[in-house]
Amino acid sequence: MCNPIKLLIVDDHQMIIEGIQSLLEDQTTVKIVGTATNAKLCEQFFITQTADIVFMDINLPDLSGIDLTALLLKKYPTLNIIALSTFTQGTYVRKMIESGAKGYLLKNASKFEILKAIEVVHSGQKYISPEAQEALNYELNLQKKLPKITKREKEILVLIVEGLTNSHIAEKLFISIDTVDSHRKNLYSKLNVNNTARLVGFVNENKYLDYL
Repeated sequence: MCNPIKLLIVDDHQMIIEGIQSLLEDQTTVKIVGTATNAKLCEQFFITQTADIVFMDINLPDLSGIDLTALLLKKYPTLNIIALSTFTQGTYVRKMIESGAKGYLLKNASKFEILKAIEVVHSGQKYISPEAQEALNYELNLQKKLPKITKREKEILVLIVEGLTNSHIAEKLFISIDTVDSHRKNLYSKLNVNNTARLVGFVNENKYLDYL
């Protein structure tokens, strides 16, 4: 008989943890080896124990599940992480996958889907729930349509959105005011706006920085 798949649940809501434990308590193919309600406890778990799969909540109190996923995979590259979230926005799905997650489940997933996701991911494939996949497809299509900017332009755009003037940006980035002004004009051109107010409006309305 094959060893059961070892599962760690990371979620800051005890009700979710207990719900998954209840759903899987009669399973012989999956064994819940631990739970953690925040990133710190999750990291502590791996000091003395191991898991094959981690169910990862995105909204944790001390570190986002997106950042924690990237952190864990840097230390444990063979770990399989499946996001388990209430967030259906494509941005969250994309960022989790970009961080290295192998799956994305919604918290209203059925027992059947949870087990399917575990089996699929454990076999080396990806599993994204249909609703999350639809949101991800929309997100990726939208991303393709948005204008591309350089790394330096992004740095300056972030500071413009924060309300900094050209002189403050120049001081912060150790570049000349003329260089900042040149980048600002390039941003106007690329994003098809003609002043700072419209530039900031475009960024906020389209959540543009989330796509960069």
